Amino acid sequence: MLKIARFGFYMFGINTYVVYDPEVKEAAIIDPGMSRKEEFEAMEKFIDREGLKVTHLINTHLHIDHAIADNWVKAKYGVPVEAHADDAMLGERMKMQAEMFGLRADDIAVEIDTKLKEGDVIRIGRGELKVIHVPGHSPGGVCLYDKADGFVIVGDALFQGSIGRTDLMGGNHRQLIEAVKNKLLTLPGETTVFSGHGDATTIGRERDSNPYLI
Repeated sequence: MLKIARFGFYMFGINTYVVYDPEVKEAAIIDPGMSRKEEFEAMEKFIDREGLKVTHLINTHLHIDHAIADNWVKAKYGVPVEAHADDAMLGERMKMQAEMFGLRADDIAVEIDTKLKEGDVIRIGRGELKVIHVPGHSPGGVCLYDKADGFVIVGDALFQGSIGRTDLMGGNHRQLIEAVKNKLLTLPGETTVFSGHGDATTIGRERDSNPYLI
């Protein structure tokens, strides 16, 4: 059984997740949004306290708030950046993204080392996450589904009562709606949805009441 820890970080109120096997002690850091000293320290302390070995660094997509600490995680834990190839241009334009939001940044380009695709299975200890390609918020947006434990990490594709923005670089509103309906809302209703911002919800709740999807 996999466990999930959520960290709320300053940059745009980003949710960063650590998915880990408490017995085998393997872990994946998903969408690292640390940007302050105390945030890096919080992540480091959690990994150390739980005695975890970080074996995966996964991005649901490569908007800056979800990937600003990619290079730190990659260097510290010696893991490759895993993301969908269609978001490569966002990784290359990380500095431009920072400037769009009025942020000052050095050249913080993120290079995808392991290119994820629909149907890939990422193993973490005894558990696994299945990759679901859900484009629209970004071209290479992916969701990570743990069928055994009943949760899905969706990045910015789906929120409690809402969906992701499509006015950012690479966004496509129709594509996002179709992908969410066809690939996420078909999951079991009791599946817990962990989004990139805000509180958790369930597939059933969003299927029944999300005004963007009815």
